[in-house]
Amino acid sequence: MKTTLKSGIIVPSLVFIIGVSIISVLFPKNTDYILTLIKQFIFVNLNWVYIWTVTIFVIFLVYLLFSKHGNTRLGNNDSLPEHSFFSWISMLFAAGMGIGLMYFGVAEPMQHYNAEAFAGSHEINRAKNAQLYTFFHWGIHAWAIYAVVGLSLAYFSYRYKLPLSLRSCFYPLLKDKIRGNWGNTVDIFALCSTFFGITTTLGFGVVQINSGLQIMGIVPETSFIYQIIIVAILVTLAVLSAVTGVDKGIKFLSNLNISIVVILLLFVLFLGPTVFLIGSFTEGLGNYVNNFFNLTFGTHVYEEKTLPWFYDWTILYWAWWISWSPFVGLFIAKISKGRTIKEFILAVLILPSVFNFIWMSVFGNSAIWFDTNVAQGALSEISNNADALMFKFLEYLPLSGFLNFVVILIIVIFFITSADSGIFVINNIATENAVESPKWQSVFWGALLAILALFLLNAGGLQSLQSMTLITALPFSIIMLFFIVSLIKALTIDRNYYDRSFSESVIPWSGEIWKKRLNDIVSFKDESTVEDFIKTTVKAGMQELEQQFSEYKISAKINETENPVKIEIEIQHGRVNNFIYGVKVEPKILSEYLQTEKNLPDVEGNLTYFPKAYFGDARQGYDVQYFTQNELISDILKHYERFLEIISEEKNEMFVSSNFNRRKK
Repeated sequence: MKTTLKSGIIVPSLVFIIGVSIISVLFPKNTDYILTLIKQFIFVNLNWVYIWTVTIFVIFLVYLLFSKHGNTRLGNNDSLPEHSFFSWISMLFAAGMGIGLMYFGVAEPMQHYNAEAFAGSHEINRAKNAQLYTFFHWGIHAWAIYAVVGLSLAYFSYRYKLPLSLRSCFYPLLKDKIRGNWGNTVDIFALCSTFFGITTTLGFGVVQINSGLQIMGIVPETSFIYQIIIVAILVTLAVLSAVTGVDKGIKFLSNLNISIVVILLLFVLFLGPTVFLIGSFTEGLGNYVNNFFNLTFGTHVYEEKTLPWFYDWTILYWAWWISWSPFVGLFIAKISKGRTIKEFILAVLILPSVFNFIWMSVFGNSAIWFDTNVAQGALSEISNNADALMFKFLEYLPLSGFLNFVVILIIVIFFITSADSGIFVINNIATENAVESPKWQSVFWGALLAILALFLLNAGGLQSLQSMTLITALPFSIIMLFFIVSLIKALTIDRNYYDRSFSESVIPWSGEIWKKRLNDIVSFKDESTVEDFIKTTVKAGMQELEQQFSEYKISAKINETENPVKIEIEIQHGRVNNFIYGVKVEPKILSEYLQTEKNLPDVEGNLTYFPKAYFGDARQGYDVQYFTQNELISDILKHYERFLEIISEEKNEMFVSSNFNRRKK
C-alpha cells in the first residue's frame, strides 16, 4: 500500500527530531545546560504567561458549559457517540495521565511534604499542603488544557468536516490557507512536540519498570541491557495494538487497565489507614474548593522562599501539560465524535479530576501516614527517588508482593497504551488524518520512538529532551489562545445558522378542507399509509417543483429509496453544501394511556407512523402529514429561500462549505 505520509510535514519534522536527538546524545551536558538556562529564563520571567493562559482555559470552558453552545454536538445534530461512556472515559484517562499516576502517586505528595519551601510549617500543615498542591497540579486546570485542544479539534473535524489536525483549528482565521505552509507549520510543531513528550515519558517509564522488576527480584539490576529488553517487548506490543486501531487494541487495553487500577486503589484503601484516608480526602476536597481561586491566580511573588518550588512544580506542570496537549487533545478528539460540548467538558474536566483526587489521596496520604506512624521517616529519606518510592511504600502494606506485581502490570499497560495511542496520533498528524495508512508506518514510528528513547536514556539526554519539550510549551500556549478565538467565532456562526427563522411566507391553513384535516388529526396511520403519502403527494409535489426549477436553469434531482421509503429533492453545488429537502417514514411509540383512551379512535398496537421532513444540514425535522401538495411545495421553498439567504452571507462560508472541506482533505 502506498504511503500516506505528507512530505511537507514529515521531512522537516524528522530533520528536527533526529537533529535535536543527535545533539542531545553527543553533547548531553552542554545541551542540557543551554536548554535548562532557556527553560529557567522562561519559568522565572514569563511564568505569568502560563498562569494567565491556563486561567483563561478554565474560564472559557466554564463559560461554554453554561452557555447556549453547550448542547452543540461534535458532529451532525443527529450524530451518536461511537464509544460507550466507560470506554470513552477509560481511553481519554489512559492517554491523559497514564504512567504519571504510578510515577507521581506517592512521589509528588511525599516531595511536597518534605519540600524545603515548607520546612518551617508544622507537619500537619505540610501534609495538608502536599495534598492541596497535588490536587491542583492533577485536577481541573490540567484537564482544561487538554479539553481546549480536544474540543477544538473535535468541533472543527466533525462539525465542519475538516481534517482531524491542529491546522483545522485555525480555519475561521486562516480559511483555505490552512492547507498550505501555515497549516504545515502548525502540524510540524504538533508532531515534534508530541514526539518529544512521548519519548521522554517512555524513557522515564522504562526506568520505573526496571526498578520495580529489580525490587521484585525478577531482574538482578537496573541496567541498560534490561531496559533495551523492556523497550523491545513493550514497544512491539504497542505497535501491534496501534495497528489494530482505536476500536480494538487501544480500547481493550484502556478498559482493562482502568479496571485493574480501580482494584489496586481499593486494595490500598482498605488495607491501609482507611478511616484516615476517607477523612483526609473529604477535608482535602473542601480545602481545594476553598482555595481554588487563590491557587488559580497564585504567583508566589510575595513568598520568595517558595518561588523555586513554584517554578519547579506548578509552572513546570503547566508547561508539561501544554506540551502534551497536542497528543492528548488529538486522541481525545478522535474518540469523542457525537458527544455534546456540555457532555465533553463535564466528562473531561470533572471525572478524571475526581479520580485523580481519590488516587492521590489514597496513595499520597497513605505514604505520609506510614512515614509518620510506622516507617519513622524512611519514605521521606527516599522521596526524591520516584522510580523506587512506589514499591518501597507498598512494603508497608499486606500482600506487598502481589501489589508490586499489580503495579508493574499497570505501568506496563499504561506504557503500551501511551505508546500505541502516541503512535496513532503521530501518524495521524503526519498523514493529515488519512483514512487508512499502511501498517509499516505504525512500525516505523514505534521503532523510532524506541530507538531514540534508548539512545537518549543511555547517553543521559532525556533531561535535554524534556527541557526542549517544556520550552515549546510557551509558544504553543499562545497558539491555544487562538484556538479559543477560532472556536468562539465558529460557535457564534453555528448558533446563528440553526437559530435562523423562516421568512414570513408560511402558508396558514384555510378552512376549505377542514373535514379532511380533522380526519388526519384523529387518525393513527400505519406504515403503508405513510408510504403511499410519500409516493403520491410528496413525490408529485417534488416532481412539479423540479420541473419549475428547470425553467430557471436550476438543476434539481429527485432521489428515492424503497427500504426504507424516503424521497428527497437535491440541488447540487460545487463549493457550498447541497440543498436537500426530504421526507421519510418515521415510527412513533404511542403512550400506554393514549392506547387505552376511550375518547379517541381505536389504536392497533403501540406504534404509529408519520412522514418526517429532513434536511441536508441535519437540522431537526418535523411531521408533514397534514400538508397538501401545494403546501409541501411552499414548505420546500421556505427552506430554499432560507438556504439562499444564508449562503449569500460571507460569514457563513465556513459552515456551508463543510462537504467541500471533506473533499479537500
